[in-house]
Amino acid sequence: MNDGNFTHNAAEDSTVGIQAETVHNSNVYFVHPDASPQEKYRVGVRFLADGVPSRARDMISDAIAHGYDNAEVRFHWVLSMLSARAYHELSTEELQRLRHASGLVGSYVDGEWKDALRIAFELLAMLSTANGETDRVLERLRALSPHHRDAILHHLDHVLTGGLKDSLWVENRERVEAARFSNGRAQRVWAYFEPEPIGPRAMPPRPSTAAAAQAALPVRAGLFVVVAAVLWGLALVTDPGAAVIELLVALGAGLTAAHFGRPWWYEHHRTEVRDRESPAQDAAEPAAGGGFTQHVRHAFLHYFSVRVPREFSPREWLDHTAGIRDSLAAEIALLYRESRVTVDRVNWLIRYLAEDARNRHNNGTLFDRRHQHETPVAAKALCVGGLVLLGLTAVAVLRTVASGAGATQASLAVLAMVGAIWSGRAAAASWLAARAEERRLAEETREYHERLAERQLAYRNWKSFLDATRPSELEMETWLTCDKTLFVDEALRHYQLTWRDLITHTILMTPARPYKRGRVKGGPWRYSRYSFRLFLVTQDGIREISKEFDFTDAKRGNEQRSNYRFDALSSVQVTEHTRAGYDLELVLTNGPARSIRVKDADTHQLTPEENPQEIAEINLNAAGFVHAFRLLEGIAADGKGWIERIKPTNLPPFRVAD
Repeated sequence: MNDGNFTHNAAEDSTVGIQAETVHNSNVYFVHPDASPQEKYRVGVRFLADGVPSRARDMISDAIAHGYDNAEVRFHWVLSMLSARAYHELSTEELQRLRHASGLVGSYVDGEWKDALRIAFELLAMLSTANGETDRVLERLRALSPHHRDAILHHLDHVLTGGLKDSLWVENRERVEAARFSNGRAQRVWAYFEPEPIGPRAMPPRPSTAAAAQAALPVRAGLFVVVAAVLWGLALVTDPGAAVIELLVALGAGLTAAHFGRPWWYEHHRTEVRDRESPAQDAAEPAAGGGFTQHVRHAFLHYFSVRVPREFSPREWLDHTAGIRDSLAAEIALLYRESRVTVDRVNWLIRYLAEDARNRHNNGTLFDRRHQHETPVAAKALCVGGLVLLGLTAVAVLRTVASGAGATQASLAVLAMVGAIWSGRAAAASWLAARAEERRLAEETREYHERLAERQLAYRNWKSFLDATRPSELEMETWLTCDKTLFVDEALRHYQLTWRDLITHTILMTPARPYKRGRVKGGPWRYSRYSFRLFLVTQDGIREISKEFDFTDAKRGNEQRSNYRFDALSSVQVTEHTRAGYDLELVLTNGPARSIRVKDADTHQLTPEENPQEIAEINLNAAGFVHAFRLLEGIAADGKGWIERIKPTNLPPFRVAD
């Protein structure tokens, strides 16, 4: 589809270089459809302060239309009407609305809001006024509180005349230099781009398999009691004294073997269950998200290599904890295997597990869980001794029966012995299996709750730290404004220009790859790395300066400068890629076309409450795209004649209504 200079293109997604992106779950920009005018105004003011004047205009105008109107409301409405816009961009209807609003000033209650509103209108009216007549308004502007004065200077940046800006530029530059790194910018910006951590999880206990063993136990135990009673009865008939002694020895040996063999059996049972689970777990890992599993393993490798006890080198510690690390990585990959969960959201837990492993090594408990079920050698010896004694006692019982019984009784005793051995072993196996499963389930349930509680505490601590560290939208916008202001100042100094020499200017802010990006729900994307592209328009032509900025510390990167005449800019075109974003193409008569990626696509990052078209408009306005496009489009269409068209003397003057 081609509509004028805008082209829609269904190109494939092209977001190479994005390292991470996150949407903070905040409702600061959302209002209920039935919200009061006061609430809509409050959200509008927040939009204005956070660099989204287009939405601020809508919200504040809506509040005024529903009867909420005073000097404060009108002041912010005027700022939203003029913010990031030049005077010639205002439509006839908008100028009429501003003139009507200027006639309402006298009806408002006296105070600083009314004074600030009046000065804003007077500044707007001075576009066609001789510079010598600006002194009175300038003094009144300086007399305002810093809050009101700074708001006017910031939002009327493209409206103020060159002479007036020259008078205020030095103090404005000093103010932004002081605010540029305020509130711990360098130590806090990283938190804005940190993804929202996903909640804590732990591996739940495996379902118990004790039911089958418990169901078979009564039958096997009953059979053992019957055949053992028959065998003992035959021995009792033959030699009562020996039979009683053999019975007591058998009971003692059996109880000893059961007592000391039970933990040994449990150790074997836990190992068997773990070995049985491992192949299934290994098979499930690719289903847990292939690439995600690999990212989890890399994250564990990274955090275990930086959370190292003092007596280990990173490589030694990785070798020492290889088994634990692999087990934890498999657990996390299985717990967080949803396709839309990225490892960035789980890094807090991986980091905690690495720190926990280091701390447990330091207090000597790193391998406690691995060795806690190991049976002591003495217990194993007593168990084996009890079984050997039980076997010898069984042989003694057979000899007792055989010594005084006939062939029939002897045969019956042999059959009873065989039945007792088989049923006894089966009953013991069922009993041990049932008890082992009960113990395993109880232990795993306890461990699950303990681990979950520990991870919940770690999650709350990290979340609280992240929320306390993360800059607000106002802070991010303030720092960004400071960077832009000082960038403009640097360009003016380089070209030895004053504001009187400029016809107009505009800054286009685009992401510089690779970058991280984040935003508050309903707000614009903010980037960890920017490319600022400044267009300075003078009588002689256009000076274009672009420079990369690291937003964390405002360090500058690559810089490019170019100058061209008005007639050298032949066309400007914007291409919208549905899955990639917006590209601005500048075509010069004396060079190849230049394509500038204005913004990347964000449809897949929208929440159900957000309107894609509205969010796209917010991001384009925040990037300075609308103002830059109109400026460049006008120059491409009219050449130097565009200068004459936007001269204040050729524009309809703004007169404050009586």
